[in-house]
Amino acid sequence: MIASREILVTALTTALSVAIAEAVAAQASPPVTPPAPRDMSAPFSPVERPSPSSRAKRKPDPPAAAKAAPPAPPATAEEKAALVPARAAPQLDYAYGAFQRGFYLTAFGLATQRVEATGDMKSMTLLGELYADGFGVPQNDIKAAEWYRLAAERGDREAMFALAMFRLGGRAGPADREEAAKLLARAAKLGHVAALYDLGLLYLAGQLFPQDFARAAELLRNAAEAGSPEAQYALATLYKEGRGVAKDLHEAARWLSASAAADYTDAQVEFSIALFNGTGVAKDEAAAAALLERAARKGSPIAQNRLAQILATGRGLAADPVEAIKWHLVSKAGGEKDAQLDDFINKQAPDIRAAGEKAAQPFLAAIKASHS
Repeated sequence: MIASREILVTALTTALSVAIAEAVAAQASPPVTPPAPRDMSAPFSPVERPSPSSRAKRKPDPPAAAKAAPPAPPATAEEKAALVPARAAPQLDYAYGAFQRGFYLTAFGLATQRVEATGDMKSMTLLGELYADGFGVPQNDIKAAEWYRLAAERGDREAMFALAMFRLGGRAGPADREEAAKLLARAAKLGHVAALYDLGLLYLAGQLFPQDFARAAELLRNAAEAGSPEAQYALATLYKEGRGVAKDLHEAARWLSASAAADYTDAQVEFSIALFNGTGVAKDEAAAAALLERAARKGSPIAQNRLAQILATGRGLAADPVEAIKWHLVSKAGGEKDAQLDDFINKQAPDIRAAGEKAAQPFLAAIKASHS
């Protein structure tokens, strides 16, 4: 359906800026570069530019000294009943349990008590999180950063990562990329998954560290094995390109499959293309079509384009010109141009074209609303 092309060599370098921006500002991934027109009789081409997006959306802040904060009001009976610990540990962590259930004042009071009683680093990190986001207390970057610093000094990897994001984003003071890199390295050494991923991208891009594809692959593998869909996708790209690891399309497909199974949209698109073409995995056009439809309904213009091509030619799904027109118009509104599908639409009877345009209207209206 589409002529083959190589993925851009700069793919994961671009991903670095996306990942850091998302970690700092929790922004959405940028659109994928539209591909050139293709021969619809040929197999699918790979996606132009993978753009792994970031994971943790942290906006941290703690007090300028480890001073006790004012006590919170006593917990209600409902709150006490709901305080289940957030993680398995010898000591039940009721403060995190309250935080997870939205009882922020209760979480603040319990965390404060534990800091006063034992100097608990996890409670310090939680206080940083509460101040960072303004949950239950006025939002305060300075206090958040100080609580994170205190917890990081005691060895808490979550605090190290959160403080690194502060330093990258210039929160609670000027940006300090050097300190951010050191904090990320410390957190990664302790197994923090997002830190492993970010650090891998830094080594890929040669930012703050000398460019080292092998080291990047090692870090991304650790994050991928820990279950990060973004890292799985990035590692698959390295295997596909043979950068930092020996080129291995089977390994690329394996990691794409894992990331796609975790509902990571970019990986769903790439893995569906691998399935359609039989690249590193058994060819299965029907499975490719099903996966593309999932990604298309989540708003991926590339997936919408590929699905339109499948529906136009009847490979993987029964031919359906109305649906093909619908998805082509939707993908086109998302920036995905395709001259072959334009010609396909022009050859259809007026009633078919009208039906396709009508079916596309709800999607087009949603796209327009999202841009307004």
